[in-house]
Amino acid sequence: MARLHWGMIGGGEGSQIGPAHRISAVLDGLYTMSAGALDADPTKGRDYAKRLGISPDRAYGDWHQMLADETGRADRVDLVTVATPNSTHYEIAKAFLAEGINVLCEKPMTVTVEQAEDIVATAKKSGAICAVNYGYSGYALVRHMRAMVKRGDLGKVRLIKAEFAHGFHADAADADNPRVRWRYDPAEAGISAQFADCGIHSLHMASFIANQEARELTADFVSCLPGRVLEDDAMVSVRMDGGAVVRLWTSSVAIGRMHGLNIQVFGEKGGLRWAQEWPNQLYWTPLNGRTEIIERGASGLSREAARASRVTVGHAEGMPLAFANIYTDLAESISARKEGRTPDPAATHFPTATDGLRSIAAIKAAVDSAKAQGKWTDARPPSLR
Repeated sequence: MARLHWGMIGGGEGSQIGPAHRISAVLDGLYTMSAGALDADPTKGRDYAKRLGISPDRAYGDWHQMLADETGRADRVDLVTVATPNSTHYEIAKAFLAEGINVLCEKPMTVTVEQAEDIVATAKKSGAICAVNYGYSGYALVRHMRAMVKRGDLGKVRLIKAEFAHGFHADAADADNPRVRWRYDPAEAGISAQFADCGIHSLHMASFIANQEARELTADFVSCLPGRVLEDDAMVSVRMDGGAVVRLWTSSVAIGRMHGLNIQVFGEKGGLRWAQEWPNQLYWTPLNGRTEIIERGASGLSREAARASRVTVGHAEGMPLAFANIYTDLAESISARKEGRTPDPAATHFPTATDGLRSIAAIKAAVDSAKAQGKWTDARPPSLR
């Protein structure tokens, strides 16, 4: 497989998410970082891009110039990652997709359902791939959980308990910290803060593992810190289209919780539990049986899990490697298209624009439900009802 040309928009120096993407994209030697518009400040963006090794003629001051120049190149970027504030995702992603350039967009994909529907339509019309970075679905044991559910180990899934709770926005002294403030500002974050930022990862993971989609939900939102317009804590219950129920808690004011992404899946024949902070162990308890610890990298795991493991059993794998699995899947799918072949089926489970659309619809439904004192609300996007 020839190396693909990769570009990035946003994620500049000092960015929280930028380094994770840059590590992940090049980890397997499948991409070269060829272009970038990395900062809202054109000078800073160009300088940083050149320090990262990008050629000066492809170190862009803004994404508009990057799109104009890359579109006309014979060696144009094969994939662009959009890692900018939420409110800008739609305009940027749509512009690149419309030119047939594949996109990996940070979540949430857009800030409105209408925009998300348009992204799905644009990708379909141009034929470009649009993926959304629900990167935690790249963990090897999360993929093994999905495989166990698919092959019937748990029987019918009854209940999923999902959490994504941390305490890093609990300090009122951070009210004017720009890295925190924008997340609770509707002008930049959209209609939701914590649920759109973290909770939606939990809901996507529940959908990914159980292979079920949200049908309706009820939500309770709270803004614990004075002055916050958007929520910093949410409790959401979801009825899935396959009959499972999801109980989801997400918070940014849970002092003492660190990353806090945990999931438990309970079926007729057994239960699973996994925590992102301890990603190498998956706990499996069959009905009336003893709990077994499944180790990442051990023999006998599903093909999906084996393909997603890079280091030997007992060694730690972390978030950049999970993200790297999304990039590896995309590389396989993009290369297969270029070479006129069918991609490896195990590489086709990356989160798509349709997943992004479902997430935006769930966010809108949760906001509406919370405003209506927890009224059960249809969580499906209009086009998929």
